[in-house]
Amino acid sequence: MDQLKLEHVTQYNQLKGVGTQHPLVSIFDNSNSNPLPNNTRLHFGFYAIFLKAGNCGELKYGRNNYDYDDGTMVFVAPGQVLEVSNTDNYKSTGLTLLFHPDFIKGTALFKNINQYSFFSYDSHEALHLSLKEQEIIKDLFNKLEYELSQSIDKHSKNIISNTIELLLNHCVRFYDRQFITRENINSDILSKFENCLNDYFQSQNAQDSGLPSVGYFADLLHLSPNYFGDLIKKETGKSAQEHIQLKLINLAKERIFDTEKSVSQIAFELGFKYPQHFNRMFKKNTGYTPIEYRNLN
Repeated sequence: MDQLKLEHVTQYNQLKGVGTQHPLVSIFDNSNSNPLPNNTRLHFGFYAIFLKAGNCGELKYGRNNYDYDDGTMVFVAPGQVLEVSNTDNYKSTGLTLLFHPDFIKGTALFKNINQYSFFSYDSHEALHLSLKEQEIIKDLFNKLEYELSQSIDKHSKNIISNTIELLLNHCVRFYDRQFITRENINSDILSKFENCLNDYFQSQNAQDSGLPSVGYFADLLHLSPNYFGDLIKKETGKSAQEHIQLKLINLAKERIFDTEKSVSQIAFELGFKYPQHFNRMFKKNTGYTPIEYRNLN
């Protein structure tokens, strides 16, 4: 598979055969552009937002393929890789927005960009819009296209970055709706997470590998860490890390009663490398040291 490193927005524009109105921002209708080169791995140095229309061929990033349907949105961040695999009769459709990190420097969007965790979701975790939601997003694309078509002045940067931020904020809302409408799937993932947590601490994993990370469980469930974390937070009100810590505390409280084991042994069994870290976490969550808790009970 061919490799293409795209550091600049203009490079992507050239691939698509579209004009460059601004060196750091681009927006265009894919139906008026060239298809991306087939069997190519694209390395992005800027942000890309795709609103797909109809069957748009197959894209891959992360670990999964996805045939994008009408009204699907995909978000790519700098440093990510997107693979292109199209059929012979493939035609470009949908809308594309590109913006370089340099463009948003000094804006409110630059400060907040890391809050939009969906830029790190896998392809099968794409956003699927209703018809009404598509209208809202298309309207914002149109506003951006209009602004880019005007002469650049001192207001342009703020107006464009504010509009991009508004678009992303709508996507946060739409993802919240998607989490709710997929409640059955989410509940299944939550149940599997609980089972994975139990399995981890009932096996030798904690002693052999230490404390588990959120990424470890996300990987087991075939989800990106950000999507997994957001899903757990939306479903339960607690972060995935809080769930792991709560499991640790409950297990620690149970095992403290086994007076044949030292606190250091219990800490090691739970995956702590140093007993003092276990002691600190236990006291922070219970108000007592492990020894004090044992003596109380």
